[in-house]
Amino acid sequence: MTNRTIDSFAGSGSRGPADRAELLNAFNALLQPERFKDYGPNGLQVEGQAQVCKIVSGVTASLALIEAAVAVQADAIFVHHGLFWRGQDGCVTGWMKRRLALLLEHDINLFAYHLPLDAHPELGNNAQLGLKLGLTAFDEPRGRFGEQSLGFLGQPTDGAGFENATELANHVKKVLNRPVALVDSMNNAIKKVAWCTGGAQGYFEAAIAAGADAFITGEISEPQAHYARECGVAFLACGHHASERYGAPAVAGCVAAQFGLAHEFIDIDNPA
Repeated sequence: MTNRTIDSFAGSGSRGPADRAELLNAFNALLQPERFKDYGPNGLQVEGQAQVCKIVSGVTASLALIEAAVAVQADAIFVHHGLFWRGQDGCVTGWMKRRLALLLEHDINLFAYHLPLDAHPELGNNAQLGLKLGLTAFDEPRGRFGEQSLGFLGQPTDGAGFENATELANHVKKVLNRPVALVDSMNNAIKKVAWCTGGAQGYFEAAIAAGADAFITGEISEPQAHYARECGVAFLACGHHASERYGAPAVAGCVAAQFGLAHEFIDIDNPA
């Protein structure tokens, strides 16, 4: 099986098990998926058993994560990247069949939240990445930018900033334990940082317009290197998966504690 790391959390109290519908209502109330225009369905993507005692969280509903959830006898999986996306052909073959078959065989619920999980102001991917990196977003609306206001804009929590983008990149690399691709032409001090997890390279122009000195996301495409050099704003790509490891366990852990359920975060290693 793919290399993985596991963090275990015990829910507060001992009320469990929880009803599947109660969990869905709790996730929806917290993440408010109705506010977002997304690329796939948010919420319960695969229905499993009605009563849930243990939740596994992870980044992506891969076969490796489902196998790991089966191994620890989870009743539900909570992820950022679910199984169903706009533009799929709808055929249940190959990898889709294998994933669905394992979920159905073991009666495991699959909850998936994409943009709503990115956006939550405290528990979401962007908020949690900022917390991990020691960045504090400005108050809204100043502290948001980009389509559906998903991007965060702020400054280092200690107020000191970074001497240059290389120092910031080394900090990100150390915290995330992941190589960082840096494009920087100015070598200027970094006071204002914009960030948006995952494949948000398309938000770079909005980050520039918002006044950022540097932009952190998961991936880089060909145009962003030119924008960075021509506009004098540093671009840091630290990995799609690496930047999105923190929202799912934060949300799942919060809801698990609310219902007194067991929770484990299982991180399936991914170089992307």
